[in-house]
Amino acid sequence: MITHAPDSKTLQKMKAIWENHKDILKPNRKSGAEILSYLESNYPLKEIFDKDALDVVSENVLMNEYDAEKLRGGQPVPKAFYLENRGKGNRFYLPENKDDVSIWGEEITRIFVGIDITSGFFTVEGSSLLWDELCVFRGVDEADLQNFAATAIYIEAKERIESLTKR
Repeated sequence: MITHAPDSKTLQKMKAIWENHKDILKPNRKSGAEILSYLESNYPLKEIFDKDALDVVSENVLMNEYDAEKLRGGQPVPKAFYLENRGKGNRFYLPENKDDVSIWGEEITRIFVGIDITSGFFTVEGSSLLWDELCVFRGVDEADLQNFAATAIYIEAKERIESLTKR
């Protein structure tokens, strides 16, 4: 998960990761509906119908050329949720799994999850761990595999999740 503009060293690292994986990986990207189903079946969520929250999801897709291409001429169908701090959702609220205050500018009290059903775009505010998990679940498509940043982000997320499951 990128939370700030990468410097040249980070970009070089991302290109190296891409070079090492681009010919090995196969497209396996899941749809927005599959991501939503995964979330709903694994974590307690409270759906948000607030227009501003839904607009955050739609505008993130529409204002990013790379994500907008994945609409394939369609329109965003945003869904927004708070991940509840109970059951399996509780682990994302533990201090070691919660994002640092410096990323969002304030203490995390609720984790926001937004998904665009049409493009498969998602956003998570408050837990880079959950973002990484969703990134790995979603996978990559052919366009992602041609994009060094998208591929590197996927690989780094996958390595983080795999390292945590080995503990």
